[in-house]
Amino acid sequence: MNYPMLTQKAADFNLFVQIVQLMNKGAHLNQAGLQQIVNIKASLNKGSSEFVQSNFPLINPVKRKTIETTEISDPHWISGFVSGEGNFDAGIRKKNTKIGYQVYLRFRITQHTRDTQLMELLIKYLGAGRLEKHSRKPVVNLVIGNFSDLTQIIITFFNQYPILGIKYLDYLDWCKIANLIKLGSHLKQEGLEEIREIEIGMNRGRKE
Repeated sequence: MNYPMLTQKAADFNLFVQIVQLMNKGAHLNQAGLQQIVNIKASLNKGSSEFVQSNFPLINPVKRKTIETTEISDPHWISGFVSGEGNFDAGIRKKNTKIGYQVYLRFRITQHTRDTQLMELLIKYLGAGRLEKHSRKPVVNLVIGNFSDLTQIIITFFNQYPILGIKYLDYLDWCKIANLIKLGSHLKQEGLEEIREIEIGMNRGRKE
């Protein structure tokens, strides 16, 4: 591969390639070959469906390779990764302040806990962030919420290495809110309403 994946999803890709190679050889047309494919599928992504398990009672999952990523050398990889996996969060919550509300911004990446090491490498690369583990799910979040880190590190980085796709529009709106906070607009009712309108149209609220 010219552009290898860095997350554990690379292990899924390797298993996927094995299945494609077997099918190219016609293995899926005989019982033994089909069982071999089913064994590989049992270790791919979320595993076998109930239908497959009921029809292939002798499934023997193959060993899944562990991807060992020791460094992140390409900033463009980070931009591509965030385009698919990152979140630019913004919101308004009630707070015991003069205006009665507080605006918050947050940058977040969510991954399976098996990619915890990669999340730690991202924190090291960016020079900011912390890890938060979900209490009930095998999920880990890389979270950056410090406003100076967001403006000086995250915005600076993604202005230099732009995000692609629809998420770029969320990023631009997120930056608008950051700029309004810089100007102190979030401390006035008019500014708060402007921020609320921007936030409503971001992420899942985007209609474009």
